Amino acid sequence: MLDDGGDRLAEAVVGCVGVLRPAVGRDWTRVRAGRLDRNCHDTALHLADALLAYAAALAGRAQNALVPFALRLPDGTDNSGLLDVVEATGALLTAAVRTAPREARAVHRNPFGTAGREGFAAMGVAELLLHTHDIAVGLGLSHQPPAELAEFVLTRLLPHVRPGPGQWDTLRWATGRGELPGRAPVTDWHWSHDLVLPTERLTLQGVTPASAADLVRGGDGGFRWLDGGPFEGTREAAAHLIKLYRQGVHRPEFGLFVLVRRVDGRAVGGVGFHGVPDEEGRAEIGYDLVEGARGQGYATEALGALTAWALARDDVRALCATVEERNTASQRVLAHAGFARASVVDEGTAPEVDGMELPLRLYVINGNDRRVS
Repeated sequence: MLDDGGDRLAEAVVGCVGVLRPAVGRDWTRVRAGRLDRNCHDTALHLADALLAYAAALAGRAQNALVPFALRLPDGTDNSGLLDVVEATGALLTAAVRTAPREARAVHRNPFGTAGREGFAAMGVAELLLHTHDIAVGLGLSHQPPAELAEFVLTRLLPHVRPGPGQWDTLRWATGRGELPGRAPVTDWHWSHDLVLPTERLTLQGVTPASAADLVRGGDGGFRWLDGGPFEGTREAAAHLIKLYRQGVHRPEFGLFVLVRRVDGRAVGGVGFHGVPDEEGRAEIGYDLVEGARGQGYATEALGALTAWALARDDVRALCATVEERNTASQRVLAHAGFARASVVDEGTAPEVDGMELPLRLYVINGNDRRVS
């Protein structure tokens, strides 16, 4: 099982305080924090505020907005006391992450609206690493966090960012705090959490690069699988996701999703895209199930939900899927989801393999419910 992030958070808190504690005797209000438009004192207070807000959101399962409160320090609180507050709020978020169920999600401003416990842990680590850096720059302190912490953030919150020559340098560049050779400066950026799509019996949970890497290594990707693990197609899709991530062309909304049953939290299969839509707005889709979950309509339910979500977008005009001629069960799934068989010409474009039957290409198109034929 992948780390839920609690240990990473605790490590980041220790690192933050270890870097800043030696400078508590200085006046932090007179020093600008790196490239930020606030001083070092206010940046540290903002850091504690963010950690507390994340802890409250996750613990309370906030669904509409972050819990509306803010920290206020008593008059006379010195920098040492301020760091005590950072430690305490970091501990609260760590506890919230460690005690939250795997399926718990809470609202957060990002393209997909919510985050799970691993996402909140990654945001906490990011706040700690980046704002420690900001304050350290202002105070002239040395700060070089472990590469593993930066990678934890990159592979959970910035899946669209191509990995660079160093994880910490890449994270600073991706958040507008540094430069990378051959890459333009970043002036606008955002977190991108895993997308979750609900169905009647399932949730389709987006796979992060961290989760995909674990699946490729033979792990569970952070999911509790029925029958002990995913079918081979899901691991192959995870390997493809990692390839796209390393090229810097992965987009999480057009990646891999794991099918998780609502009734027991068990993962039963995978569904997802082979990449972003092409210039004509077509994207290819694939899916599989563990053997113990077949014949129960899960694939049809998941494919229908993902198809409806994709075709509601402006950048998707059509979806296609390729199956072997002899795989009648998969063809029935596609038919139930509204796919129609393509023309012989389209079928003939697929490569022939010795001993393999010719694949069948199927399409569904957005707009007037037209079928490609």
